[in-house]
Amino acid sequence: MSSPNDTQHGPSYAQVGSAYYPIFVAVFTALVIISNVTATKGVEFGPIITDGGFIVFPLTYVIGDVLSEVYGFKAARRAILTGFAMNALAAAAFWATVYLPAADFYPNQEHLENIVSAYTGLIIAGMAGFLVGQTLNAWSLVLIKERTKEKHLWARLVGSTFVGQLGDTVVFCAIAASVIGITSFSDFLIYTAQGWFYKTIVEVVLLPVTYRVIAMVKRREPTYQPVA
Repeated sequence: MSSPNDTQHGPSYAQVGSAYYPIFVAVFTALVIISNVTATKGVEFGPIITDGGFIVFPLTYVIGDVLSEVYGFKAARRAILTGFAMNALAAAAFWATVYLPAADFYPNQEHLENIVSAYTGLIIAGMAGFLVGQTLNAWSLVLIKERTKEKHLWARLVGSTFVGQLGDTVVFCAIAASVIGITSFSDFLIYTAQGWFYKTIVEVVLLPVTYRVIAMVKRREPTYQPVA
């Protein structure tokens, strides 16, 4: 199946061999790993049920939007797969650490095992949701750009966020709920709905920042050729 930016007459995108693309990929990957670690803790603010990943995870979609808008679907997909691979490596490294013989003075072996076990469950949930959500986000943004060219950036960003975050949140929460201790269906619905709403609202609020970053990168990328 071809991606939208494989078409001959669609908008052009910047090449990935610049100084900016690897920086975005590095930050993107780091945010994904950080959010999966912080998500091991269930968090409750009165009626609001979430996890610690809410702190930085929405920023991955901001960067995903920048990558999709400036570099295209294939480049965004490459970043997604890089984040996926680094998460898998992190999980493998954590489990290797768990099974290393503990020093006599180390008192936290049991706590480490509990965290790594939860992290592994969230890695599975996170990577499944991440692949689904980020792929939908990148695909829908580029698909909309095929029709709007350089116009209506807000529609691309909001539309791709709505679709991508919905797919990500439903897949992630379906797997992660039991990992962080959610057992009732009503709590699961609250967890899923509030997670999707929060992450979508954060991206909408950050639209001015996303606009400025995209504009800055487009100006400084010599290979980016806007299409009217």
